Amino acid sequence: MTDVLRRGRASLAFSFLVQGVAFALLVTRIPAIQNRYGVSDALLPVFLAAVPILAGIGSVTTERLVRRVPPSRVLRWSQPVVLLALLGVGAGRDMTVLAVSLAAFGLAVGSLDASMNMLGVSLQRAYGRSIMLSFHAAYSLGGIVGASLAWVGAHWQLALWVSYLPVVLVLLPAALVGSRWFVDGDGTGGGTAEVAGTGAGGDGGSPGPGGTVAFRMLLPLCLVMTVAYIGDSTVSNWSAKYLQDVLGSSEQMATVPYNVYMVTTLLGRTLGDFGVRRFGAVAVVRAGALVAAGGFAVVAGAPGAWVGMLGFTLLGLGLCVLVPQTFAAAGRLFPGASDAAVARLNVFNYVGFLIGSPLVGALGDVWSYRGAMLVPMVLVLVTLVYARSFAPRPDRYGGGHERPHTADVGRGSNGL
Repeated sequence: MTDVLRRGRASLAFSFLVQGVAFALLVTRIPAIQNRYGVSDALLPVFLAAVPILAGIGSVTTERLVRRVPPSRVLRWSQPVVLLALLGVGAGRDMTVLAVSLAAFGLAVGSLDASMNMLGVSLQRAYGRSIMLSFHAAYSLGGIVGASLAWVGAHWQLALWVSYLPVVLVLLPAALVGSRWFVDGDGTGGGTAEVAGTGAGGDGGSPGPGGTVAFRMLLPLCLVMTVAYIGDSTVSNWSAKYLQDVLGSSEQMATVPYNVYMVTTLLGRTLGDFGVRRFGAVAVVRAGALVAAGGFAVVAGAPGAWVGMLGFTLLGLGLCVLVPQTFAAAGRLFPGASDAAVARLNVFNYVGFLIGSPLVGALGDVWSYRGAMLVPMVLVLVTLVYARSFAPRPDRYGGGHERPHTADVGRGSNGL
């Protein structure tokens, strides 16, 4: 293991942490942003939906951009844009500034998420063992730090720009310095390539010539990514309301489930790589899906707030492994076109985010919020159907590739 790879891993983990801080500072202060700009309740969903839509556009653009420039360069310049856009949200005074800042934030976040995970997938391949979960653990830690800073700002009734400016002044130069040690690729050709639709780049069932990606093979992972973010957005957007309105908790206690969810997500991701190395990716993904489904079942049937809290704890432990392992599986499935596969897969991050919150809200209004929690439970169980898609393919492993776990080889060496 070279010092170059170690420095690359540390610098990329720091970028994940910075992104976690920035995103948490934005989403946890939405009420304050709404008050500052006088955004009506009817208009707020439009602003909130625009961010993931633009992020999806940013991810697709990155897929094309990395054919010409390395992902490290995209990441190096998209992260400062995210931080400056966050500051713009906090410092602006009229709706135009808010719209422009959120648009810049969304586009840059899409490029940032795609390029970060591209570098993570290639580094994992270079390491030859599972390290992807550790990057997402850094993101979870950043989310906890950002949410804590947001709580301080709200508690002391600080202006948004006063809360955001010190964070940007510290993190922006640190991120630029850290970007000097990013590592592109792994010397095995896992760089850029074209993503082909079904029937393009081959037969639609295997990687095509020249490192193209057949979307039909990527589709199971896209479905898992969507389902994972439907579950995540359900917790992010509805845990507080559910605990207070359905389970009768106090307003103060209603703020706890999301923090518990983030802490257990950090814990699960910190330990998750060891689980993958010991039991294999397929077993870890199946266990995560079952634990997450159990969490939703506990939440739906909880007689009171404390049992509901247990459900959200299980959700954090279960959902936390799905997204990192989905990115890693895309890199394994298309080792000659991992950047393109990751960029396309990343779009379904935002698809799940867009579906999850409105879905639960609509079902809660027309049916019941307890019943609404059963829908993401069923969707998470779909992951079990596609668990074999996470298995390494032994015929593709060689120098510098992540070694397949024997349990995974026996269950899924033929791909899907």
